[in-house]
Amino acid sequence: MLGVCGKKEYNMPKFNLMSYIMPPEDKMFFTLFQDSAEICKLSAKLYNEVLETKLTEEKKETALKYRKKGKLSYKLVLKQLNKSFITPIEREDIQYIAVQLNKINKKIVKACLNLEVYHLTEYTEEMKEQALTLVSATEQLGDIIKKFKKVSDVDDITKSNIAMKELETHGDEIHLKAMSELFSGKFDTLDVIKLRDMYKEIENALDACFNVSDTILSVVLKGA
Repeated sequence: MLGVCGKKEYNMPKFNLMSYIMPPEDKMFFTLFQDSAEICKLSAKLYNEVLETKLTEEKKETALKYRKKGKLSYKLVLKQLNKSFITPIEREDIQYIAVQLNKINKKIVKACLNLEVYHLTEYTEEMKEQALTLVSATEQLGDIIKKFKKVSDVDDITKSNIAMKELETHGDEIHLKAMSELFSGKFDTLDVIKLRDMYKEIENALDACFNVSDTILSVVLKGA
């Protein structure tokens, strides 16, 4: 290409600064985070599907498979952390994100399996509302982690974190409504215990989704 003075101009090749800062093996953390988030999303969709139909043996086996995959992904993060001399972000942040992602999956799978343990075959509207909110939260989580891996700008991740906070707040509102209904006298004592536990598991999963999102924003802000 000729410039203004007739001299040949060369376009400088584009490069990603993070690829120089971050060795290939360190990018493994972000890949593992993405894998964990995907498992969380699948677990959430399974739980929602179960509430729309019922817990079959096939769905129970699928839930157990997701629990196993989530645990494996968590162990791989810790293994990678132990052998990495230099990490792309603080070691404590890597461990915290991994713990929270594993917690999300475990809580969802536990809720799913507890439907059989508690002999629950009829599901409240609040349970279904929670499940739908959880699906949205895990989808948002996957999006945030994808942006985190690509080192998106701070504003983009901030907007995603705000959206996650709105989902977590909506989850709190559903939980409060569920508790109010639960202690209204319409349910017998045994059902109160069962349902309270079910609501709490999903509430904890939603809280953990926001914890991961907020930690990612904090990490990005520190590096901005």
